[in-house]
Amino acid sequence: MAFIDYYQTLGIHKTASDKDIKNAYRKLARKYHPDLNPNDTEANKKFQQLNEANEVLSDPEKRKKYDKYGENWERGEEYEKYTQQQQQSRPQGNYGGQQGAGFEGFGGEDFSDFFQSMFGQEGGGQARGRQAKYRGQDYNAELRLSLKESAESHKQTLTVNGKNIRITIPAGVENGQTIKIAGHGGPGVNGGPAGDLYITFIVADDPRFKRNGSDLYAIAKLDLYVAVLGGEVTVDTLTGKVKIKVKPETQNGTKVKLQGKGLPVYKKEGQFGDFYITYDIQVPGNLTEREKKLFEELAKERK
Repeated sequence: MAFIDYYQTLGIHKTASDKDIKNAYRKLARKYHPDLNPNDTEANKKFQQLNEANEVLSDPEKRKKYDKYGENWERGEEYEKYTQQQQQSRPQGNYGGQQGAGFEGFGGEDFSDFFQSMFGQEGGGQARGRQAKYRGQDYNAELRLSLKESAESHKQTLTVNGKNIRITIPAGVENGQTIKIAGHGGPGVNGGPAGDLYITFIVADDPRFKRNGSDLYAIAKLDLYVAVLGGEVTVDTLTGKVKIKVKPETQNGTKVKLQGKGLPVYKKEGQFGDFYITYDIQVPGNLTEREKKLFEELAKERK
């Protein structure tokens, strides 16, 4: 497999900050997301490469190893440890022979056995048949939901690395929340376990509501006459319209609570947040002459 430059994949420089990496990944991930390119194999491949690059560069430790060892960053430390062990165990003194420059301290078979176990090269030696097993790469993906979709447990199919994965999305997931799907990342090496899939939810804003955890907030316009005399007002909720009784002489900015009409509490069966409504009293416009006189008379009565 050809070496992939993760910095080039994300279109950033090696001196890029964590914020630069995050912004570059999000911008390109949206562009090449399988949901937006359902039949585009190249876009799907690009999306996988973006996930792989982000997985490494967004992790300070992994990025440090990648910058130091390049494409063999996952096994570079093994090489260093082996070199140090060989140097520590080697007798002191000058030795003749035809050791290659840069590889002092490796005997013929040990040298080939080490690289065979580290890189999976074929050949003789004691390492044959006992190559080290390595865990596969973790994958990252984004899944977009509407606020209403986030309020309902439902199943959805994702395409990851060319495979369809059917997952259950729990009700009450929040914007930016990440869940792990074990074993659905990259394949392991030499029989090692597969990596995991991390899905980050992007929950779109709903212009009708403001969310705070499992609670919802909304503003309801209230007719002046209903506010003064009392009556009913109809408001939207996530599950449909409801009628609320309005007390006489309700003041502007009054808040009422509809208990249990908010969002489901994440992974707590049967528990819901509340729905808070703030009244915005509407003053009538385009008054007729008679209406103006009636308001004038009312004003005089209140003096």
